Amino acid sequence: MEEAAKSTEDVMNSSSTGIQQIPPNQGRGGKVSMRMSELPLTMFETIVALCIFGTFAIALLGIYLSMPRIDHNLLKLPRTVSELRILTDYVSKYTDDYKLQVLLGYCTIYIFMQTFMIPGTIVMSLLAGSLFGVAQGMALVVFTASAGASCCYLLSKLIGRPLAMWLWGDKLHYFTREVAKRKDYLFNYMLFLRVTPTLPNTFINVCSPIVNIPYPIFIGATVVGLVPATFVTVRAGVALNTLSSFRELYDFKTVAAFFCIGLVAVVPTILNRSQLHDSEKPHSS
Repeated sequence: MEEAAKSTEDVMNSSSTGIQQIPPNQGRGGKVSMRMSELPLTMFETIVALCIFGTFAIALLGIYLSMPRIDHNLLKLPRTVSELRILTDYVSKYTDDYKLQVLLGYCTIYIFMQTFMIPGTIVMSLLAGSLFGVAQGMALVVFTASAGASCCYLLSKLIGRPLAMWLWGDKLHYFTREVAKRKDYLFNYMLFLRVTPTLPNTFINVCSPIVNIPYPIFIGATVVGLVPATFVTVRAGVALNTLSSFRELYDFKTVAAFFCIGLVAVVPTILNRSQLHDSEKPHSS
């Protein structure tokens, strides 16, 4: 415990060794208190998180009460493809007559899951494809995923620093250094991260405001970078009957294709650096 506290203190001190430090939380006047206890949030931060959680809960309750009588046993997050098929068949019966409620419920649940880092959004993307088709499903998933990422970003900007340090201390330091090295081409770097599975999306959402990635760059790279994976998932949802396992969604070929797309995003950075390096070379007489 003492070693962890000492390590955290060393990281947050002014650097005299040349190691890139995590930017201070400017919302707190530059004073950072790293709490390495079991719950790394103050009472105020916990209350803020609970208030946001309660807002989502009230919204979900209102949508739930406006729906017709339903089978509660079926309204759960599917863990297998067979359970997802059952849920899709059940929800599709209400899509025509209660489309607004279904859409509001879907959006609220998806954004709620993204905001509070609840796993299972891939199932929601498959469900969108099954219920609304490729075009509408993609638009719905990109919108809700971007909105959820934005909520997570803003919530993390307010109270996320101690939680991020508690969960991903070493990885956060690495991310800070990588962002600092690419500050001139930050959008390309963020786009690469969104397209490829280099870093988890949850980590990116939470840690981006902590390392001072501007929100316009964050949301722009998020919207564009979500498109390839969303297309794969939503299209699989349309053909849900041919899917036997969630693992089939991202096979080796699909992941390799994502990395190829991600490399295209960083090509301008590589070219610009090469040109800058050549221009800095002394011209021969």
